Amino acid sequence: MLTRSEFEPAFWLRNPHVQTVFASKVRSSPPLEVERERLELDDGDFLDLSWLPERGLDADAPVVVILHGLNGSLESKYARGLLRQADAHGARGVLMHFRGAAEPNRLARSYHSGETEDFHTVVSHVRKRFARAPLAAVGYSLGGNVLLKYLGEQGRAAPLACATAVSVPYDLKRCAQAIQQGLSRIYQAHLINGLREAYETKFKMIEAPQPYPDFRRLRDFPSFDNAITAPLNGFRDADDYYARSSSGPFLKHIRVPTLVIHAEDDPFMSPDIIPTPEALSPSVRLEVSRHGGHVGFISAGRYGEPLYWLEQRIPAWLRERLPGFAADDTVNEAEEAG
Repeated sequence: MLTRSEFEPAFWLRNPHVQTVFASKVRSSPPLEVERERLELDDGDFLDLSWLPERGLDADAPVVVILHGLNGSLESKYARGLLRQADAHGARGVLMHFRGAAEPNRLARSYHSGETEDFHTVVSHVRKRFARAPLAAVGYSLGGNVLLKYLGEQGRAAPLACATAVSVPYDLKRCAQAIQQGLSRIYQAHLINGLREAYETKFKMIEAPQPYPDFRRLRDFPSFDNAITAPLNGFRDADDYYARSSSGPFLKHIRVPTLVIHAEDDPFMSPDIIPTPEALSPSVRLEVSRHGGHVGFISAGRYGEPLYWLEQRIPAWLRERLPGFAADDTVNEAEEAG
């Protein structure tokens, strides 16, 4: 189902770049207490999980798994905001750091937009630990692409009660082209610099499996993905990576109730990337707004102060579909704190 979103931006935050930058850079982020868990993998690598502290919850209290975006982590403000919402609603919350995101991983490979096996491992781990708990997942940007692809691959076998994905690059090749245009090139440079630093740091700690070109010459995503992402992760080239990892073709196979939130003015991609109704399964509700930027969606509060609308809309979806995800007296306080 494709429908118009109820989101309306704050009058002073209508510009997509302002929405995007304010949410990721300007927004304040109070300290958040977490408990860290390292999940050892069968291939000798590891994943780092950040859990909300246990607060006397029942064994069947719901669990919300959060998947961050490219170069994201627990420091991502959208992740912290949703973890606070999970806590306020009496749920367990856990952020999955993708392989190599929190700190350099042990293997040459790292995470990418189509890597769903690691997420499947985390879901199985959570299922084993909390066998009776209803489970939901929320993914942002790259994490949203991973989540939607996983849901399409699993179909009816997906062990989730519901899911949400925000600002998803459904077609990776077209996104790689769109982010090279106009002001969007600033985001491209920022993201690639983060990737370059991560790989340079890792390859000082472990031996690279093959010689690579000077990272500083890889200034756009097709070049970077051709030289780095594809060969490290078993793809023929960037086009092969984009074709096999894009979530768009998997949307029609999703059988878990899934909310997808997208803005037409997302500066990371062009509006024509938004899936058509025919591309969606009956289980997918795609809400599209005219404004919102990339993982922005900032509206105005009572006195014009910024209100982080995603942290209202996503919990509202979870309250309807995730058993045990119920409001308590701290919800309003969490929403106001953003």
